[in-house]
Amino acid sequence: MQGKIIKGIAGFYYVHTGEGLVECRAKGIFRKEQRKPLVGDQVEISRIEGGGEDGKLLGNITEILPRRNQLIRPAVANVDQALVIFAITKPAPNYNLLDRFLVTMEKQDIPCVICFNKKDIATQKEREELCRAYGDSGYQMIFVSAAKRQGLSEIKDCLRSKTTVVAGPSGVGKSTVVNWLCPEAGMQTGEISRKIERGKHTTRHAQLFALDPDTFICDTPGFTSLSLGDIEKEELQNFYPEFLRYEKECRFKGCSHVSEPVCGVRQALGQGDISRIRYENYVLLYEELKNRRKY
Repeated sequence: MQGKIIKGIAGFYYVHTGEGLVECRAKGIFRKEQRKPLVGDQVEISRIEGGGEDGKLLGNITEILPRRNQLIRPAVANVDQALVIFAITKPAPNYNLLDRFLVTMEKQDIPCVICFNKKDIATQKEREELCRAYGDSGYQMIFVSAAKRQGLSEIKDCLRSKTTVVAGPSGVGKSTVVNWLCPEAGMQTGEISRKIERGKHTTRHAQLFALDPDTFICDTPGFTSLSLGDIEKEELQNFYPEFLRYEKECRFKGCSHVSEPVCGVRQALGQGDISRIRYENYVLLYEELKNRRKY
């Protein structure tokens, strides 16, 4: 029997199958081979006849099927896309943090959908600024109000038949959106500190929730900072999709788009074809990677 691991706690793995949820242990051979099952893994299991005393289905994981990809934080495998949630206002979006997340997902070849929450309390000007900043980036954008339950069908459409990691800073309504999509998730919604307008961490471990038989979401801990990991400065430009169409206008092969003369990307910036917010973040990240000490 095959299924998908949706939760792992204290050595027990809960596998979503056509027959229901099966509580499993992993075979000892995985420990010997230093392989650990992850939430999101497709696995083969053998059922234990009779099950538990309370009628629960029991089994053993006998094989971990090949992974398409794997995230470190959260520890989840076989992700189809990421839904990154930021508030339009209260708190105001941290563009640098958003771009860090988008770059991190691009590095792992995981498509992103950007969901901007709290449209019910945002001004038209604030929404237009976001559209100018990310409208040409190639990412799908969704504007919703979790508080007013506006935009649910649009989110569900983009999640259908996929396994999606839901991520974003604390306090933007991320867990509210997850509870909105999947009420049985039963997650505690964090309150925003009135003084600093940041949320309390409400999500503790990776877990998949089934919206449909083939549609899963994974909530993640809210983040306030994000490392770029092992990305090299020379490859950073590859993770800004909107740069690609202008690179052929650069005089030098391998142009960094920072200081070289005759740069197609900076020319597009001057003509308003590339978001200044996105470009300025690119330069900040490029300098950060350039000055990073290697150990």
